[in-house]
Amino acid sequence: MSISTNAFNQLAGELRSVGQSELLPRFEAGIAVDYKADGSVITQADHAVDARLRDLLGTAIAGEPVLSEEQSRQEQARVLDEAPAFWLVDPLDGTSNFAGGMPFFAISIARIEDDRVTHGATYDPVRDELFTAREDGPLLLNDAPPPAAARAPASRLDKAIALVDYKRLAPDLAAAMATNSPYRSQRNLGACALEWAWLAAGRADLYLHGGQALWDSAAGTLMLARAGGTMSNLEGEAAFGRSLNKRSAIAARSAALFDQWRAWTSPHRKPSMASQS
Repeated sequence: MSISTNAFNQLAGELRSVGQSELLPRFEAGIAVDYKADGSVITQADHAVDARLRDLLGTAIAGEPVLSEEQSRQEQARVLDEAPAFWLVDPLDGTSNFAGGMPFFAISIARIEDDRVTHGATYDPVRDELFTAREDGPLLLNDAPPPAAARAPASRLDKAIALVDYKRLAPDLAAAMATNSPYRSQRNLGACALEWAWLAAGRADLYLHGGQALWDSAAGTLMLARAGGTMSNLEGEAAFGRSLNKRSAIAARSAALFDQWRAWTSPHRKPSMASQS
């Protein structure tokens, strides 16, 4: 089964309605915070958006199942094993930000067919920014090319802005960057899918993460690819993998900058514990 451009655009547009009706009214509203078995934060907002997206995808895309962050591990594995094509759902990317009152979070969906990401959409309700990409189309921000993407990528590491999650990196690599960073400036914004979208849109030049789930990276890796960026995991394999195992990621807005980034990190690289789990 394939999905038409119009159907995908309509589906992506529905993320705006879901985000504005389910996330914004609950943001900074004193909702209860709970914790999953792995210690990660979850709220009633995660559950509400998850239910809305399951209903939406079940109606709009009959026959293609959903793999959501909020499903059981057993159900997630079943979809991966049995479905040639399915939809990945991250109902609230950046739940800790959301629960703590930091306005950087998003909803993200992606369509997976075999080992390919064919469609991706990430919606930031605070800024009303909808990032979308298809495997045969450009990256769009609210249906137009992102303005920042017109900025040429940094030509050298020491001119680059990097998005780096230190806590999941191997200690040697994290220490090297903390004491002798090669880039001009570094950020960690706490919502992987939205960070990928910002990188693709030209708001940063480099990306590094020691281990993220497939719903964290799927939409964003497609967006960066369509925007002309280059990426892999720290072992040189594809940045996105059809697996529940967490996967490291290294990326840059251009191939030339990516080569410099990989060359700098190479002497310090060891597999992180997160990427092995």
